[in-house]
Amino acid sequence: MTRANLFQLGTGLETGAHAEDTHGIRAADTLFDDPTASCNLLDPARDDHFIRRDGVVFAGTHLIIEVENGHGLDEEARIQDAFRDCVTACGATLLHIHTHKFSPQGVSGVAVLAESHISVHTWPEIGYGAFDVFMCGDADPWKAVGVLKRAFATDKVHVKELRRGEGMVRDIVAA
Repeated sequence: MTRANLFQLGTGLETGAHAEDTHGIRAADTLFDDPTASCNLLDPARDDHFIRRDGVVFAGTHLIIEVENGHGLDEEARIQDAFRDCVTACGATLLHIHTHKFSPQGVSGVAVLAESHISVHTWPEIGYGAFDVFMCGDADPWKAVGVLKRAFATDKVHVKELRRGEGMVRDIVAA
């Protein structure tokens, strides 16, 4: 891979992302430092961006969104616009978009967000798009569903929700 290709993928960009691992310790290593523990405690004073809903604490909401009978799933610009519209509707923060158009058809892409990511792989020859929308914090990934319906002119959208990290962490309860 050439240096130009690495730059295009985001390596070497001054985004600050590389600074997170400068000491050989990743954020995930410090949060889940005991893999045998059934539950790790979160400090309520720390701004961790975990979601607290219905008495449950989890890292984020991950939607598996399948677009059926979609139109324009071979159009890179349309997919990039859909990513941007999803980010705006969900209240997320866009850091970077990268897409790739395949020959003879199909597009894969990712929108990297401060809150996590949106990704897609398309099979336009059958009208199918496989989207992942994963967000933590205050962003609302469910708002992406309507955006994708409109962007690809279909009402046939199937959604599965995963609560990432559910059961792995809990808040420290003050005594």
